[in-house]
Amino acid sequence: MIFTYPMSWLYATAVWIRNMLYDDHILRSTKVNIPTICVGNLAVGGTGKTPMTEYLISLLSKNYRVAVLSRGYGRKTHGFRIAQPEDSALTIGDEPMQIFMHFPHIPIAVCADRVMGVKKLKQIYPDLQCIILDDAFQHRKIVCGYNILLTSYDRLYVNDSFLPVGRLRDIPKQSLRANAIVVTKCPENMRPIDKRVVYNALHLPSYQHLFFSSMVYGNVEIKGKPLVLTGIAHPEYMFQHIQKTHPNAELLAYADHHIFSSYDVNAILKKAEDFDCIVTTEKDYTRLKLTELKDALADKLCVLPIHMDFDAEQSLFEREVLLYVAENCRKMK
Repeated sequence: MIFTYPMSWLYATAVWIRNMLYDDHILRSTKVNIPTICVGNLAVGGTGKTPMTEYLISLLSKNYRVAVLSRGYGRKTHGFRIAQPEDSALTIGDEPMQIFMHFPHIPIAVCADRVMGVKKLKQIYPDLQCIILDDAFQHRKIVCGYNILLTSYDRLYVNDSFLPVGRLRDIPKQSLRANAIVVTKCPENMRPIDKRVVYNALHLPSYQHLFFSSMVYGNVEIKGKPLVLTGIAHPEYMFQHIQKTHPNAELLAYADHHIFSSYDVNAILKKAEDFDCIVTTEKDYTRLKLTELKDALADKLCVLPIHMDFDAEQSLFEREVLLYVAENCRKMK
């Protein structure tokens, strides 16, 4: 960690004090009587929490009654809310909306207070067997049963700096609370020596397992000269992927969770005149479809799906997660 800026030092100090208050039980953490799996990171955005959450839903919903609880970042509503067909990115947030589009049969709820959110989900769905908590690693008011910590291959949390210089929002030592560390966005054909370098850099204790994963893009038809339109944390991964087959592609990037204004719409429409295809993410599409761009660019818009793929240790990761849920479901009886 590098403290090259006074604000980074102040931020780190505040985070350290907060964690100390929880570690010393001065601030209270609540245990809940249901298996909970937390998907989180130590940095701000861009590590693949939503693809991981969707991966877990697909894995667990085959045999268990599962729900997802998220903060619902960027929504214009407040309090506890369960996703309904009439909802949008404005009412539940773009990431929960994306998950709901993929899994409409799964309860997807948003609530800033995770303890209250879990309790309400249990009241509404008494037969629930597991709740996946999206982006709750820093939400220490709740004690999660199984913590999955994500970190990007090209910016491991041990090599990062605190906000605002870097992307860290929590102290690297807090990684010790995780049950599993998943390195995301790994390059193709990763060599054993590359994995060893990461393992040595992270200095994991014996109780933690390290896994490696990559982002896999869906097969969609991208015609002619594409404009890559995004409002995500790190669009460079997607842009580089598209450039492999379309070197003439251009990137038009907005901030993460960006709400497209009428000014943005006009600028995008003008820009789109020079391109044959507009490629965007599913997360961005939940916000774009709230504007006239959905219809104005209907013949050009191409939504590129993304999912998470593990390496050869996928079965070990799934076995650990399933074992945790199975054991704790038995304790609930």
